[in-house]
Amino acid sequence: MDTQTIVILDFGSQYTQLIARRIREQNVFSAVLPCTAPLEEIRALQPIGIILSGGPSSVYDADAPPADPRVLALGVPVLGVCYGLHFIVHHLGGKVRSAPRREYGHAEVTIEHGSSKIFSGLPPTLQVWMSHGDEALELPAGFRRIAVSASALAGIENAERRIWAVQFHPEVHHTPLGPQLLGNFVFGICGARGDWTSAHFIESTVGSIRARVGKDHVICGLSGGVDSSVAAMLVHKAIGAQLTCIFVNNGVLRKNEFQNVQKNLRDKLGLNIVAVNASARFLEKLAGVSDPEQKRKKIGAEFIAVFEDEAHRIAQQTGKVDWLVQGTLYPDVIESSSVKGPSQTIKSHHNVGGLPERMKLKLIEPLRDLFKDEVRRIGRDLGMPEDILARQPFPGPGLAVRILGEVTPERVALLQEADDIVVSEIKAAGLYTKIWQSFAVLLPVMSVGVMGDQRTYAYTAGVRAVHSEDGMTADWVQLPPDLLQRISNRIVNEVRGINRVVYDVTSKPPGTIEWE
Repeated sequence: MDTQTIVILDFGSQYTQLIARRIREQNVFSAVLPCTAPLEEIRALQPIGIILSGGPSSVYDADAPPADPRVLALGVPVLGVCYGLHFIVHHLGGKVRSAPRREYGHAEVTIEHGSSKIFSGLPPTLQVWMSHGDEALELPAGFRRIAVSASALAGIENAERRIWAVQFHPEVHHTPLGPQLLGNFVFGICGARGDWTSAHFIESTVGSIRARVGKDHVICGLSGGVDSSVAAMLVHKAIGAQLTCIFVNNGVLRKNEFQNVQKNLRDKLGLNIVAVNASARFLEKLAGVSDPEQKRKKIGAEFIAVFEDEAHRIAQQTGKVDWLVQGTLYPDVIESSSVKGPSQTIKSHHNVGGLPERMKLKLIEPLRDLFKDEVRRIGRDLGMPEDILARQPFPGPGLAVRILGEVTPERVALLQEADDIVVSEIKAAGLYTKIWQSFAVLLPVMSVGVMGDQRTYAYTAGVRAVHSEDGMTADWVQLPPDLLQRISNRIVNEVRGINRVVYDVTSKPPGTIEWE
């Protein structure tokens, strides 16, 4: 069965990925493309509908995102959101101007035409979230106003051309009935089946991998985390013994992780694992490096080098290795701006962005279109044990991006001990599976302390715990004071070299989840 796709064109909104998630929550696949995507690329996805996202620009500015207005004439239904409404009005002959009164935050919208398909089944007034400084002053020919707020036009349609648009954001939590509005578009207007389920994804992905790989041999870069483990299981389900998993000790793993991951994945998943202790190689590359991006790039490059070495060795045993599996997720792709567009690059990811030309391995990324919670659902349907699926996210560059400044063996050892205390105490408190991510950070801050009547001069550890749905945004967790006290006491008493503990109360945005 072919996958039905809703294409979302990204004009730079901070909420674009939320649109994608809301569509997927209704068991319909969605794909985000930059607004600059050529028509051929959009057509190639055979979309049943197109959503134009919000964005920070004004359509009448000279530097407005250069999207192709012919996207409005592809013959499939279109829904504009915020900037998307302005784009439709501007390019079809209407007029958009700077609004005399801007709207940001909560607002009430009155539906003027309840017969509009986009508002089917919705009450006459809606609580919504607005975020705009422009307004549609004149509508293009054939369009009618279907909703208003106290300050501006809030919805328009041209049902004959199958184009709808709203000024507010239906994708955010602050528009409670937003999912129903999006459902009206996806099902009532676009005719989606709603059959994009875990079982459907597994079946189609396994079949695709089997067809692509044939009888070739495949290696998988295994970290022991949820992403690479589920990716490995999908490929293993497709090709069995043709897969060899490579687990690399990059010198910046958590305490005892090199041993524990091997035992878990061999015993519980039956995967063929080759363990490579490349700790010295990575730490040598990181010596003297303080810049976060340089750390990530050096670790990424060394990962690829190790994989190449191992692929060559495995090829001597199996005949030839042609493919490399990675557990790349959709947020990795988005944050690395692998999707080129108005959205800003936040940080690069070691497993995103393509392989160097010298690398002879082709890439398999079976999870590239998925968010973390979707990956966990896939893993459960594959029958994977919960203690693997419930693991909190761990960055590809490991503890290197939790050690601010230079990464040295001494600093790695300090952070391993501190992080182990944080995680063990949070597990003991029964909070581990209720928190998206919790960990320790080693700060390049030395401070004076007093221990046993003696002066100390040692490092500072930061503790970070956040709630999140998909890693794109996050709120800091208000850990119980007695838990924070136990964590702090244990770190300063048990980790020689750390004499101060601080707690991070920054959300994302403005911060990121990781410190680097």
